[in-house]
Amino acid sequence: MYNITCVCLGNICRSPLAEAVLRREVHKRGLQDFIAVDSSGTSGWHKGEFADPRMRASAERRGIHITSRSDHFQTDHFDRFDLILVMDNSNYRNVIGLTNCKESQDKVRLFRDFDPEGVGEVPDPYYGGDKGFDTVIDMVERTASRVIDFVEQELRG
Repeated sequence: MYNITCVCLGNICRSPLAEAVLRREVHKRGLQDFIAVDSSGTSGWHKGEFADPRMRASAERRGIHITSRSDHFQTDHFDRFDLILVMDNSNYRNVIGLTNCKESQDKVRLFRDFDPEGVGEVPDPYYGGDKGFDTVIDMVERTASRVIDFVEQELRG
């Protein structure tokens, strides 16, 4: 089983969305026996909580069902996951800072490294209006298939 985790700050907006969209892509391709997707946050502020209601509502309008509860990224995640997708540079620094192991650090990538429209950060919509949530959903949806393409290559490889 190839294990992916998506990471943002609080694990209540971007990373649970990415988890749900990637899971949908995995199921669409019939790869659920080979690829598992999870999410977590670099902070533990919201541990155990459902995703932000605004993100859930925006996602639901597009048929994306976010059901996960917030988790806190820990050092043992490096052993549990093959690919660690972070949403922004701050998340990247926080996750990389938890290990000195090059092999573990090499598992960490910016989510938008796979974005067909260019690399960068997935902005945090928490303090913005509804348009911010829609922008993030657009980014995640267009990027998800490229992430799974990459994982399929890894599995073949």
